[in-house]
Amino acid sequence: MKPVELRKRLHAGEISFGTLIVSPSPRWPDAVRDCGLDFVFIDTEHIALDRAQLSWMCQTYSALGLPPLVRIPSPDPYAATMVLDGGAAGVVAPYIETAEQVQALRGAVKMRPIKGQKLKQMLGGAKADPELEAYIEKGANERLLIVNIESTHAMAALDDILTVPDLDGILIGPHDLSCSLGLPERYDHPDFLAACQTIFRKARAAGVGAGIHFWGEVGQQVHFIELGANMLIHSADISLFTKHLQVELNEIKQAVGLKSATNAAGSGDTI
Repeated sequence: MKPVELRKRLHAGEISFGTLIVSPSPRWPDAVRDCGLDFVFIDTEHIALDRAQLSWMCQTYSALGLPPLVRIPSPDPYAATMVLDGGAAGVVAPYIETAEQVQALRGAVKMRPIKGQKLKQMLGGAKADPELEAYIEKGANERLLIVNIESTHAMAALDDILTVPDLDGILIGPHDLSCSLGLPERYDHPDFLAACQTIFRKARAAGVGAGIHFWGEVGQQVHFIELGANMLIHSADISLFTKHLQVELNEIKQAVGLKSATNAAGSGDTI
């Protein structure tokens, strides 16, 4: 899938699936290429990846038809341009709480390579020459701008955020949002689910993709889609590896009469 196709799907309300990739191993792209993903999500906010590693990952996943969406460490336009230079198909900006932040990121992601006073003027509504306008529009269609909604302040500003032109998606950060709501990690609480549904509904009504990154059980993931999400980032490579490894090791231990990891942990024994 090309970035422009993913962008169209988000705006059209079609469901797209991704997963978080944290490993820069050269074996990993080939392992996930046939897993049914539409894109990959690479996090540099919480994961230590250097610029060269990140660029290699972006270029490789792009070549495999899996557009890489990169979350930058902060809602910094200069950080956004850096990951795009490295090959990212789109930018995910963390902890957005104002439309002004989104507008600044719009300048970096959607109006490349314009900078400085000219960019300020164009963000203010000034028109460029037709040839430049067409050039910018073509590039904007090929890059995605997605912002994290992770707080009650962001929810209060969501109507204004959704009026910013060229926004492609809203992505809920469930951990931070649950804490902001005073419900840390209570992802099945009615108030948390109601907040998610409100965010999804408003985004979809504005013609913007509505997503969440979640690592819980399949039933929980399905419920988010039922609430209105059309962009689901399922779990992460390290989480899925750990979960599957624990299951198989427990089966082996039980088969030979040893305590499972769960029982051992519960009894205070070391594994």
